[in-house]
Amino acid sequence: MRKALLLAALSLCAAEAFSQVQREAAFRSKYELKEVVVMSRHNIRSPLTSGGAGVTRVTPHEWFKWTAPSSQLSLRGGVLETEMGQFFRKWVVDNGLLPDNYRPTGTEVRFYANSRQRTFATAKYFSAGFLPFANVEIEHTYDEDKMDPVFTPQFTKMNATYRQQVSDEINAMNGGPKAMMDAIADEISLLEDVLEISKSPAAAKGDTTHLTYDDTQFVLEKGSEPKMKGGYTLINSVADALVLQFYETEGAPEAAFGKTLTEEQWKGFGKVKAVYDNLLFTTKSAAVNLAYPLVSLISEELRQSGRKFTFLCGHDSNLASIGSALDMQFPEAVNAVETHTPIGSKIVFEKWTDGTTEYVAVNLVYQAYSQLQGRTLLNLDTPPMVLPITFAGLTQNADGLYLLDDVLGRFEEAKAAYDAIEDEDATALDPKDKGEATRPQMLYNLAGQVVAPGQRGLGIAGGKKVLMK
Repeated sequence: MRKALLLAALSLCAAEAFSQVQREAAFRSKYELKEVVVMSRHNIRSPLTSGGAGVTRVTPHEWFKWTAPSSQLSLRGGVLETEMGQFFRKWVVDNGLLPDNYRPTGTEVRFYANSRQRTFATAKYFSAGFLPFANVEIEHTYDEDKMDPVFTPQFTKMNATYRQQVSDEINAMNGGPKAMMDAIADEISLLEDVLEISKSPAAAKGDTTHLTYDDTQFVLEKGSEPKMKGGYTLINSVADALVLQFYETEGAPEAAFGKTLTEEQWKGFGKVKAVYDNLLFTTKSAAVNLAYPLVSLISEELRQSGRKFTFLCGHDSNLASIGSALDMQFPEAVNAVETHTPIGSKIVFEKWTDGTTEYVAVNLVYQAYSQLQGRTLLNLDTPPMVLPITFAGLTQNADGLYLLDDVLGRFEEAKAAYDAIEDEDATALDPKDKGEATRPQMLYNLAGQVVAPGQRGLGIAGGKKVLMK
């Protein structure tokens, strides 16, 4: 992976690239790769909603005809993930971790995915490219399209004080939800223009001609993922569908219903999605709860003496909550529309040894949007994007590596923070069991105030007040 990062720099300048390749040779003479743990987001899927969903009601245009049913991995997504698996195969072989065309016989390799079709299929396609001579078993807990609680970013503990703490952190993030949403008002206005919402079925019925969010509310309950209610959920769904359409149509004019948008404008739609994900999944107090099962699992995998390669496949919410729980500092993804955890992206933990001490490097690996659209064949000379992830408060050595003990200590700190959360019920919900909320919903508005269930908000957009339904 480090070689991929260095080779990716070749586009900068020949002299700089040459010096970095020399550094790579020195690095490999000093360290040996011992293990890789990959926490992956699924690749390109069809939108989560279909049929008479809200996204179809706010535009007169016809959405892209997807190659897969709602929420499932697209044909393009399968091809892209196979190519990513092929790249990883080239990389681990080049670094001597596994032989080419390796056939696992013991427990050296593990593949485990959420039971959603898009995550299971992503793992299957990756395995086909990674180990073409092996019929790899993909571990999964349930039948198709059910959520495995290990990959479900749900609250498994809750009490009134903790709930308020999470709410306070949401409202302290970048000035609070309303400030974050106000900051992307131009992007939301562009969404309206691209959709031509004023000519939509919703407008024809007198429902709305604007995308509003002043009625946004948050639901924080045990046994459930953190949820957002109100107009911003529709805004997020529309931005999500458009970004996916951008990938799938190779950026053709039909991606924006005939309108030509700049790269920065497409990134603006990625910002719309990021606001939604950040508010729900990246506050520290929430993340240590939501990510606990995966934090525990990755920690166990890094401690497995006989393991060579682990592939876990879930969702962007998993990557986001893991990052926050472990105080990771993600780079801004370049050549990407989604700049935090792009589609198909992976947190890659690399365990290295110099013969006496074990170290860890962590990278964010993803395909550039041009590679997604062009279905670029990946190899060591044409790698995906590879950017370093750092840990706040931990020190790297001169070669950019963390002590394995320091990294495992960070995992223990995150688990201890989860253990410290008291549960309001007599019996705490096992983080590995699917639970259901057993109490009435507690709703918080954009000001962090508790509101009555069923209460509607007054949205304001374009100088007009629109009652959201």
